Amino acid sequence: MRTAVAKSWIEISRSALRHNAAELRRVVGPAVRLMAVVKANAYGHGLREVVHALGSRNADWFGVDSLEEAVAVRSAGGRQPILIMGYVPPAGLASVVRNGFSMIIYDMARLKMLERLATTRRPAKVHLKLETGTSRQGATPLELPALAKTLRRLRNVELEGVSTHFANVEDTSDQSYAREQLRRFHEGLTLLEKAGLRPTLRHTAASAGTLLHPEAKFDLVRTGVVLYGLWPSAETEAAAADAGLKIDLHPVLTWKTVIAQVKSLPSGTPVSYGLTERLKRPSRVAVLPVGYYDGLDRGLSSVGRMLVRGRRVKVLGRVCMNMCVVDVTDVPGAAAGDEAVIIGRQNRGAIAAEEVAEAAGTINYEIVARLNPLLPRRLAD
Repeated sequence: MRTAVAKSWIEISRSALRHNAAELRRVVGPAVRLMAVVKANAYGHGLREVVHALGSRNADWFGVDSLEEAVAVRSAGGRQPILIMGYVPPAGLASVVRNGFSMIIYDMARLKMLERLATTRRPAKVHLKLETGTSRQGATPLELPALAKTLRRLRNVELEGVSTHFANVEDTSDQSYAREQLRRFHEGLTLLEKAGLRPTLRHTAASAGTLLHPEAKFDLVRTGVVLYGLWPSAETEAAAADAGLKIDLHPVLTWKTVIAQVKSLPSGTPVSYGLTERLKRPSRVAVLPVGYYDGLDRGLSSVGRMLVRGRRVKVLGRVCMNMCVVDVTDVPGAAAGDEAVIIGRQNRGAIAAEEVAEAAGTINYEIVARLNPLLPRRLAD
């Protein structure tokens, strides 16, 4: 039994994180730079904790979504270059330039704003994003010639990189769309080269692309979910195995709570809101002080599983805002104060983020990214 101040907390394995970074470096090779993507609070793991654990040797770049995240990386001690991959409002552009952050660019108006804010001593560093088929951010082929001409002319804007993003690379049954995106990316690179632009960093591959498409690695890979020991999809894992890729990923995150109360109830007793589930036998039930506010998906109502004393226990009835109930009838000695594991290992038992996602009808990305940022994150080992 463990005495805990917090009702629910997250433990981050420093050794697992560094192991995954080393595995990725081995896969991509020494010539390719490794970006640790720490957007969305490091996929729910805790931005500050992840940046601190990685240190200066386990990643070459940090990737974030926003200016606020870039500032947080710096304040957490991250000294590597930082690429802001999401939208920056015009009011934030001066801070981007002042702090020396790099940012994704895809439109003429933003380029001209950056030129006015930048100086020879402090240039604006940009990565031009090409629209190759995801239909999100990115300059279309029709817009690219004018952007290239402007980039060639601007004195204080440095074209540091050029990128794109795959739309369907995790669907390993048909990679024709990914190959078409790569072809379009190469066309864009050719156009830029003809305009006299040769950026240092070309990058297209996020986690799945890094593992499945060696030709997509270019100069830098943007590794997010695999860095945290999670596969982008079951199909990606299977395809990597079929291709003979050997990579050993260790899940980094463990999510725990503590039993607040144990009570014995007769068969037929309804549990939680809406009376959606009734006990099918005389039972001992445990009340846990964790709910959907904390990130415990409401879709786990009556179907989710957790670990108590190393044994799997079932969620009973609806998950509430700040509480849920599990069946501990088959866990001898279960008592108030015992740890319960929502994601992770306990004794010989294990609950993977993928299992939680399947039960909730979503993906592992969402399960971890939606963990409440107010939950304490603690670095372990």
